[in-house]
Amino acid sequence: MSDTPTPVLKVLSSLDEIPAIDWDALANPGAPSISYDQQDWIVSPETTPHESSEKSESVSQETEFNPMLSHAFLQALEESGCVGWDAGWIPQHIYWEADGKPVAAIPTYAKSHSQGEYVFDHPWAEAFERAGGNYYPKLQSSIPFTPVPGRRLLISPFVNRARAVKVLTEGLKELTHRIEGSSAHLTFLTEQEWKELGDQGFLLRTDQQFHWENNGYSDFENFLNALSSRKRKSIRKERKTALEHSIEIEWITGSEITESHWDAFYEFYIDTSSRKWGSPYLNREFFSLLGERLSEHTLLIMAEREGRYIAGALNMIGNNTLYGRNWGCIEHHDCLHFEICYYQAIEFALAKGLKRVEAGAQGNHKLARGYMPSLTYSAHWIANPSLRHAVAQYLDRERDVVLQEQKILAEHGPFRQNTP
Repeated sequence: MSDTPTPVLKVLSSLDEIPAIDWDALANPGAPSISYDQQDWIVSPETTPHESSEKSESVSQETEFNPMLSHAFLQALEESGCVGWDAGWIPQHIYWEADGKPVAAIPTYAKSHSQGEYVFDHPWAEAFERAGGNYYPKLQSSIPFTPVPGRRLLISPFVNRARAVKVLTEGLKELTHRIEGSSAHLTFLTEQEWKELGDQGFLLRTDQQFHWENNGYSDFENFLNALSSRKRKSIRKERKTALEHSIEIEWITGSEITESHWDAFYEFYIDTSSRKWGSPYLNREFFSLLGERLSEHTLLIMAEREGRYIAGALNMIGNNTLYGRNWGCIEHHDCLHFEICYYQAIEFALAKGLKRVEAGAQGNHKLARGYMPSLTYSAHWIANPSLRHAVAQYLDRERDVVLQEQKILAEHGPFRQNTP
């Protein structure tokens, strides 16, 4: 229709500017359905089968609930000051609404550095600045400090997806231009989004993480039986070693999580973060807000010795996935990290009927513990033609290397040869 209004995108400097119910209807579309008037870029729930194939996804299709995409999680990062001007993560969320109803969004931040992203572009920045360019500011579309794969193009299931993807990507490019930025980066995308952005001229990048998949195991012992004998024995030995010295493990979630638990965990987080990275990304207030607003989707796995917590891991609980987030300790014990972050996470997933455990970025050592390589995806739009050409050539080679490495790692997995 020629009289259809041109989409108008807003840039939100804070998630306070949008009702939580509207953001969450896009971020985790299992929320109450939203009805739209029929337009050429809108597809209503009553369309024919041919028309419904153009929807972003079937309304009845099971959708992964990702608590870290929720308004509560992202707004807690803002309210606590973990993101903002001082942190160099300035909210610039792209938001599209029609007649007061949410259509699409991208969680977006203007960045003055490349810290806390886990998809590394430091060499690109250094090369561009040596050539006389300014790499920063740039736009980053991701969950801050969170290398968790998931949706980044938050599109209502009731709209024409192809149309929405084009509108959002053009908006992202325009915002990059307005802030005089060098580039826009969408990291830890879904594979579908990665392909869609490639069609829009974005450069495509891959990497890998290690995820545990629940192949219908009845319990942990059943999972172990799927492994080779050597790996099975090794894991049993590690689990026994981890719990020496009278160490006990607790799962704490929901209303059971108290401020004293957060005090203990924050001590672990600060100690480990300071040793690994020098400057922790998250502050104490954030954890209190997390417990206040998302406790039912939060799991603390804590290790106690002689009446005192000595180590712990923070996990977020989706409807299908347990997301391993942060780990820390104030006492070192052999294999305790493996027990808390990997084996206890598997135990919890099995107990709750979850399909997978995502244990965070990097770590080839996870392979021997049943976590198999899984590709991750990112897409990059670079304004400068010379830098764009150089990065494109690099990414062509890098993708081949990543695929080759994934194949080699998979061939050396811990599972018996006759295990699917």
